[in-house]
Order: sequence, then C-alpha cells, then structure tokens
Amino acid sequence: MAQYTVTLPTPVEDPNHPRAMFPILTVAQINRIRPLGQVHTVKRGDLLFDQGQVGIHLFVFLSGGMEIVQPDGDKERLVTYHRDPGEFTGEVSMISGRRCLVRGRVTEDGEVIDIAPDGVQKIIQTDSELSEIMMRAFILRRVELIRLGVGDVVLLGSRHCSGTLRLREFLTRNGHPYSYVDLDTDKAAQEILDRFGVTIHEIPVVICRGTTVLRNPSIQKLADCLGYNQAINPVQMRDVIVVGAGPSGLAAAVYAASEGLDVMVIENNAPGGQAGSSSKIENYLGFPTGISGQELAGRAYTQAKKFGADIFISRSAARLTCDRKPYVVELDDETKLLARAIIIATGAQYNKLNVPNLALFEGTGVFYGATYIESQLCEGEEIVVVGGGNSAGQAAVYLSQTAKKVHVLVRSAGLSDTMSRYLIRRIEESPVIQLHPFTQITALDGDGQLERVTWQDKKTGLSETRDIRHVFLMTGASPRTEWLKDCVVLDDRGFIKTGRDLTVEDLTAAKWPLERQPHLLETSLPGVFAVGDVRADNVKRVASAVGEGSISVHLVHRVLQEQ
Repeated sequence: MAQYTVTLPTPVEDPNHPRAMFPILTVAQINRIRPLGQVHTVKRGDLLFDQGQVGIHLFVFLSGGMEIVQPDGDKERLVTYHRDPGEFTGEVSMISGRRCLVRGRVTEDGEVIDIAPDGVQKIIQTDSELSEIMMRAFILRRVELIRLGVGDVVLLGSRHCSGTLRLREFLTRNGHPYSYVDLDTDKAAQEILDRFGVTIHEIPVVICRGTTVLRNPSIQKLADCLGYNQAINPVQMRDVIVVGAGPSGLAAAVYAASEGLDVMVIENNAPGGQAGSSSKIENYLGFPTGISGQELAGRAYTQAKKFGADIFISRSAARLTCDRKPYVVELDDETKLLARAIIIATGAQYNKLNVPNLALFEGTGVFYGATYIESQLCEGEEIVVVGGGNSAGQAAVYLSQTAKKVHVLVRSAGLSDTMSRYLIRRIEESPVIQLHPFTQITALDGDGQLERVTWQDKKTGLSETRDIRHVFLMTGASPRTEWLKDCVVLDDRGFIKTGRDLTVEDLTAAKWPLERQPHLLETSLPGVFAVGDVRADNVKRVASAVGEGSISVHLVHRVLQEQ
C-alpha cells in the first residue's frame, strides 16, 4: 500500500511536560498497569487496531514498535511512531467510546501489555498519577489530529451553503477531526466528486472512512456514521438522565458519574449549549485570560466520560412519560430510556426576528453563534450583531478582530442593564464597534445569500440600508420545554418553575404526592429537576449554570434514597 507522510511532531513540546503528548511510563508505573492487562508477543505487520473499530484496547510497549497511520483510499498517512519501551497508544476516543480514527500496525517484533477498555477506565478513575499522564496525552493527541485534519471524515461543501456550515459546526464543536474541501476554491474538488459519483446539487457531502458517502446528511445520520452512540446501551435503567449538555447538564453529569451514579446525558447537537458557541468567556472563575465556550465544553465532556457517564449525541428528547415510575424519556427516534430521576438542562434558544425572508438566509448570512468558522467568513467585512446580553457582547468583541466594522443593534437605550461591565468597556473602546441604540432590523435582502440589511432607529424613525452579508442574532431566548407537555408546571413564558417558586396552587394543580415540599431545584414532579437557562428566574451566567448542575446531583441522591 502506498504511503505518504503528514507526521505529528514527536514529541510535541509542552512548557511543563516536554513529552506530554507521547510520554514514556516508568518501570513503577508499568508495574501498576500490568495486573490490569495481558502481556502479548506481537509480530511485524500485526494490526492492533483499525480505523472504524469501537472499544479498541490500549497497548503499552515493553519492546518493539508500531506505526500509527490514517487510511486514505489506497494510501496511508503516517501519523507517528511508537518506538520506546513505556510508550502507549490511544487518544480521546479511548475514553469516549467512539470509533477509532487511525490504524495501528506493528513495525518491530516485541511485547505489549494489552489493556481492555474496562481496564483503561479503572486506571483513569483510580490512579491519579497515571490518569493525569494519560488524559493529558489523549487530549493533546486529539487536538493535534484536529489541527492536522487527521480523521475519518472528508466534508465537501461551499461557504455559501447553510448545510455545509451546519455540518462543519457539528464536527468542530464535537471535537471531531475532519478534512474540508471547499468546492468554491479547490481545483481538485471535481475529481473527488466524480470519484464518488456525487453531483454538485447533492452538497454538502460527507465521506466516512473513505467508503460511505452521505449526501446532505442530517446530524443524526452523520453521528450514526461516525459511531458516536454505538457503545451506549439504551435499554439499561439509569439512576439519572440529564437532558441537555450545556454547562449545567455537563456539570450534573460530571458530579453524578464521579459519585457513582449511573448517568446518561442526551444532547441534540454538541456539548456546550449556547455557551459552547461563545468565542471567549472572561468572567468564569479560574480562567483569568478567558476560555472559549467550546474549550470549556470539550473539557467538561471529557471529564464526564472519564468518570463513566454515557452521552447520547444527536438525539433529542421528544416526550416525557411522567404518569408512572420509572420515568421514561422518549427520543426523537422513538428510543425509550428509563430513569429513576431526571435533570432537565435543555436551556433556551435565541428568539428569531420577526423579519420577512429571515429563514431564507439562516446559515447563509444569518447566524446564531460566533465561532472561529463564522469569523473567517466575515473577515474584512461589515457585520451586524443584534442583542444586548453577554453573548452578543462576546460575539461583537471577538468578531471585531477580523471584521472591518461591527454594528451592534439594541432595542433599548444602551447596554448597562443587560451586559457585564468589562464587555461594555471593550465595546466602548473599540474603534471597530459602533453601538446603535433604539435600533431594529426591518429587512433582509439578497439573491440566494444575504447581501443587504435595513435597520431603523425607532427614536428618530430614520432607516438605513447597508451592503452587509453577515448578521449575528443573539436576542432574548425562549426555553426548550415543548417536549414536557403537562408534566411540570411552567411560568407564563414557558420556563420551568422549581422549589420555592412553586405555589400551593401550583402543587395542588400538579397533584404533588409527597408530604415534603419540593427541593430547591425540583419541579412539580418528584425526582425531576430543572437547572440552567430552562429554569424560571435563573441567573444567566455560566458559573450559575454549573453550580445548579452540581447542586442538583446532591438533591438527586436524596430522592433516590426515598425510593
């Protein structure tokens, strides 16, 4: 088989741990691992794992060596070698349970310690020293694979196609390495399309593992092709199901799993929720230089998986069966999940503007998040950010680094009542950002993609039309509670009432069956909790959401003791 090289730096230097990506275990560390695996003799040419496999083993080399390659048609991309005794294989998919991205082939006869996934999980959860070494190596290796585009996915699309943006965001926010072929600029694109028999009208196209071709796939189909949920047992009774993987849901998952509860998380797209699309969060405790929402969500996801949480990606909760126990969460594919307790963390979604043609430009000029992908689309151009909250402020500041001009439109007189002071100061001091108070968008126009925006100053009545191709909407949010129907009491805006906010009348109407009152974050349904943005009168800060998620697990323990 032909081979060409795109090699990872070996090792990648790290200020604190020079061999953090490819560490060498000591004799003492190897001896602690040895009882959890089996020693095998391996021969040159042996395949220890292959791309697409699930539940691959970890191998610690005692002697010999191997190469890690990425299959690419009839060729292979050389990723790296393992040559030194004490080196070990694996990256984040070792913890997440997803399909392997690469192929591992023995290049020199030798001996390895072969450790099954259960053994790896035991090491990660019980040996703090080895856990730190392995988790750091796994994460750094995944980061490098993403940087180099070494994965099992090729995405062919156009920057003018909303479907392309949808799939790129899904892969990026789930930390999945992929190669992107821009059909607008890549001269070799037609050759790839012809090779797989794809027409230009079928884009975006995803090629999984070089064999499976998906034409404009849904998020669910893409996730299934990548094996995101293949290792999850859907019929298993859970101590607690967490619906939603935003900051509050991920916090609940981490604490529940770390405290020994059998927990499953359901997420319809990618970990992080609205916070996951934040370019930089600078007021979250412990990160003085700030952290992106995607990085925070990625770390929390890996942390939850480290402790054994199952996370169901690309599935939505469609209905809650609440008239009997155990509770049943029915997914959009009709899968039924059983749980003794539920934590609702579905968050809220940005409201859409009441503007004609809005739907025509969603994904082709109108966006609801500001990530690296969107920032590259609007480089050197004028853009509009609509909203006066922290998410809008973070987007405006972040996009001002690449955009020519950022127009911030707010309906009120200013930002002081809705935005953190540090963001207001950044906006006021930026020569690129212009604030438009009392202003609303009244029209969006363009042929196939957004080309012009019209807004009106409601105080003066004056309207203005600008040649602008990118609008970021971050206005007030509505809760995702439609799937709950009549199971829990909602306020007049559709947010879930909990704890002391539930009146005697609320509990009477809901037929509250217990002598005790609902716990702090408990809904009108015993054992069902609501946290984060979906909860009535919540504090719209990431730190608050994380706090509520962790507190809810303490309350779940109380409820489980009652059963």
